[in-house]
Amino acid sequence: MIDDPALLARAEALVAAYAAAGLTVATAESCTGGLVAGLLTAIPGSSAVLERGFVTYSNAAKSESIGVPADLIAAHGAVSAPVARAMAEGALAQARTSVAVAITGIAGPGGGSADKPVGLVHFGLAAAGGAVRHLERRYGDLGRIEIRRQAVGDAMGLLELALAPTS
Repeated sequence: MIDDPALLARAEALVAAYAAAGLTVATAESCTGGLVAGLLTAIPGSSAVLERGFVTYSNAAKSESIGVPADLIAAHGAVSAPVARAMAEGALAQARTSVAVAITGIAGPGGGSADKPVGLVHFGLAAAGGAVRHLERRYGDLGRIEIRRQAVGDAMGLLELALAPTS
């Protein structure tokens, strides 16, 4: 994934834009396992932008590392809009950054259900002093590698969106 020229170009532009704006980023990743943070750190100068990445693959990690309430996970499941939002808020608070993006989903090949099929990914985006945004994607059963690649692209899109002035 880090050798994807399009993703690398986006990451390079993102790092430059965040650095120019004096903004910092944290990631909270489940199904992507740190790929977003890895992509950002492939760019020279990213240390001025990426504060830290949390790989919170298990439910316990989500609760212990970034403060996602266990009862929220129990009520909605780890792959849900409320948990994605809580992951983003928790990463923002723990890392004390300007922006945090969170990803939780089912990359497959197993683990899906009728309600939560393989390819379902929820994203959260939290910015200091702003509302938490949510994005849901249903990529379909494209295979683990492709689902994760597309999720990284959508996470980059959210980080790009956080740079846009609000109207």
